[in-house]
Amino acid sequence: MFAVIYRWRLHPGREQQFADGWHRVTAAIHARCGSYGSRLHRADDGTWVAYARWPDEETRERCAAPDPEGVAMMLEAMAERLPETRLQIVDDLLAEPEPEPEPEPAHEHDSLG
Repeated sequence: MFAVIYRWRLHPGREQQFADGWHRVTAAIHARCGSYGSRLHRADDGTWVAYARWPDEETRERCAAPDPEGVAMMLEAMAERLPETRLQIVDDLLAEPEPEPEPEPAHEHDSLG
């Protein structure tokens, strides 16, 4: 498995625009390119960081931006794009929490009056 860490500095006031563009682009990449998805974070130093997983580096390299409007939203919001970090996953103990079960709907009981 292969992963990439992306980092950006954003123009003040453009954070939501960037997040919306990132969401669109990431959803399109997941649906059309075979990525395993990504997470977007705001770091305590003010940078924005995304971590994306792929089956392998070749799958990522074959993926062209499938949402040009989302890419444009991101680019417009970026003040600086920092160098990406490419990672080969050696061991993976990241676990997702189990989703909470949906509550059962209340049923009305017929009264025998």
